[in-house]
Amino acid sequence: MIKVEKFIPGGFALGTSPEGKKMFFWNALPGETVLEYEITKNKSSYAEAIATSIKNPSPYRKEPKDECFLSTSPWQILDYDYELKQKSLLVQEIFREHDLKIDAPEVVTDGKDYEYRNKMEYALYYDIEKAKIFPAFHARGSHRKIPITKSSLERPEIFKKALEIIDDLNARGEEARKYQSLLLRCNQNGDVSGGLYENKKPHPVFNNLKDKILGQEYSYSPNGFFQINLPVYEMALLEIKKHIVSENVLDLYAGVGTIGLSVAKDRNLTLVEVDKAAYKELENNAKNAKTILAKSEDILEYIAPDRTVILDPPRAGCDKKLIDKLVEVIPEKIIYLSCNPATQARDTKLLSEKYQIELVKTFNFFPHTPHIENLVILERKNG
Repeated sequence: MIKVEKFIPGGFALGTSPEGKKMFFWNALPGETVLEYEITKNKSSYAEAIATSIKNPSPYRKEPKDECFLSTSPWQILDYDYELKQKSLLVQEIFREHDLKIDAPEVVTDGKDYEYRNKMEYALYYDIEKAKIFPAFHARGSHRKIPITKSSLERPEIFKKALEIIDDLNARGEEARKYQSLLLRCNQNGDVSGGLYENKKPHPVFNNLKDKILGQEYSYSPNGFFQINLPVYEMALLEIKKHIVSENVLDLYAGVGTIGLSVAKDRNLTLVEVDKAAYKELENNAKNAKTILAKSEDILEYIAPDRTVILDPPRAGCDKKLIDKLVEVIPEKIIYLSCNPATQARDTKLLSEKYQIELVKTFNFFPHTPHIENLVILERKNG
């Protein structure tokens, strides 16, 4: 028997075996006792496992909506309000680990906790007994495919289109092993684009989709980077817009431009992106702003004291050269949106030499998953 202590960053529930080994569980909640489990990764100092038998189930435990929940959204077993509280506490703990004392932040949600994803990628599974292909996800911690007949995270237009494409494959007697995956995306109007990826063939070019964010129209590729949950993303952008204080704005790691162009299109705006495909779409979207194809850490000359700097880096966080330049030049305000609070807290600690935290606010872009999107507003210290 292993008592579960708490959630840790990444979403595991932490326990300790009688032998003193750290156990990282899926399908377990704080306060519960795990009686039986299946190990998915076993190391000398820790193991990852899926709890299969629970004693004293938590009052916050819920029946998952999908049989495939462990593959796509392992926090379907949490009461939704409890999920929001846990995410807030995790952000607070992550910042505390970097010697940054903050109150447990508000977690913003639009209340729509299912059918929110505008993009989904499916594996294909061939059922020998039924002699047909099914959409599938990979079992957590393995390459094994799990066939599905329903999925609740993505918008229904996406799953409907997936079934239509797979029905067509079955009608033509196609083989699942011919294909790598099926990727589909839809816009806010419900228009769906995307399709099949064939093994050993270049990825096809799909029709672009268009969406409006805070009144600004964007064109984007289904297989490119674009936010997954636009209604909650808009809520984050509205918060960011409140903190654009200067005439000059520098948007780093800009992607296709959805932050800078949505919140600062009326300012002297410069956007920087390194990915060539994203940059091409950025150029199309940014009609009245300066765009630069480069790594954000390679255009340090654009960082100036009179600029508001927007950061939205990948999970690895900001390059140390960039952080050092920000500390040296001290732009008026830094707006830092992150999909990884751990690297965000690391970078914020380095910036705290010259900046103080004005605001920390968390956004639930991905309900029923452990993923956290976190916003930090930094203002330079006086003197």
